[in-house]
Amino acid sequence: MLQTSLSPRSIAIAALALALSVGAAAAQQPLKIGLIQSMTGAFNTVGKAAVNGARLYIQQHGDTVAGRKIQLIVRDDATSPEAAKRLAQELIVNDKVEIIGAGITPSALTIAPLVTEAKIPTVVMVSGASITVDRSPYMVRTSFTLGQSSLVIADWAIRNGAKKIVTIVNDWAPGLESEATFKDRILKSGGVQIVESMRVPLANPDFAPFLQRARDLAPDTIFAYMPGNQSGIFAKQFVERGMDKSGIRLIGPGDLTDDDELPGMSDAVLGLVTALHYSALHDSPLNKTYVRDFEAAYGKRPNFVSLGGYDGMHLIYEALKKTGGKTDGDAMLAAMKGMKWESPRGPMSIDPETRDVVHNEYIRRVEKVNGQLYNVELSTVEAVKDPVRAAKK
Repeated sequence: MLQTSLSPRSIAIAALALALSVGAAAAQQPLKIGLIQSMTGAFNTVGKAAVNGARLYIQQHGDTVAGRKIQLIVRDDATSPEAAKRLAQELIVNDKVEIIGAGITPSALTIAPLVTEAKIPTVVMVSGASITVDRSPYMVRTSFTLGQSSLVIADWAIRNGAKKIVTIVNDWAPGLESEATFKDRILKSGGVQIVESMRVPLANPDFAPFLQRARDLAPDTIFAYMPGNQSGIFAKQFVERGMDKSGIRLIGPGDLTDDDELPGMSDAVLGLVTALHYSALHDSPLNKTYVRDFEAAYGKRPNFVSLGGYDGMHLIYEALKKTGGKTDGDAMLAAMKGMKWESPRGPMSIDPETRDVVHNEYIRRVEKVNGQLYNVELSTVEAVKDPVRAAKK
């Protein structure tokens, strides 16, 4: 029987070669990112916008980062938090996703315990409720919070002579947070009265009785928040009832004049003032490229929701560069905290303490530009943090 003996040096070299080959093989494994978004159901336009933004980022920047090929897996929660929970379990256990992109608030809240247990880095791309990222130490937000824009529009209302206000918001977490932030700022200012606060059911809302009640109260200002898929209907009914000519001013977060809905609105919304972190007309080279590429890819304007997905992918890519392609939850979160970059929305960052987005807020007014309705930015409030979480410190 023939026997061969290897020297310790040869064994060491062979072991190193094996380790390198195993490492190289691992590096070649696709990095699966699961997007749990509402592609059908009441919030289908929201989910589609976030996914389109994420896909556009990959289209612009390539599908390989830090030696890992990105595989995007989109799952439709059909606007159901129960479905989102099931899909998260399947993505983690069966599909072996290493990163998740969370959608609307109810779904994001439902999956929070699962991503915490599995230590899956999760980017909140849609939810605007402050409470969302509190639910898991592995969540970080690239979307927005309603408190940010509600605070800024409250300051604008005070400066512009509001004295008697009615608030109308959807009865769910983002709406309630938006209302609470707005009212807190208004009431602390003194001299401004909030005569009534109305809550509209989230499912199948009928705005007519709320608008009629508001008109009967004869306020000078209505502060309103509805999610993007309903805001256009609300603004339309406001105008249809002639309330735009009654001396009542309608203001709110930028959902009221979402870039996605604005082209289909009538000229009656001209002059409507809102606050938000983005306008498709934002004047920067990066945004002009973003709008051009988005319109070429999808045949419509991008909106603030699409940016949550776009910037979410940017955050993931840059974090992977820092970790060398490793997706360990703690390592990824450490890489994401404090990250700063230039977005189509303007400068933005991730607060290292709260894992929340920090960005500029813009006061915008609806105007005609080249024959089309746009949100024209009038002024900028720089580096706005979420006021709800700031108040907890």
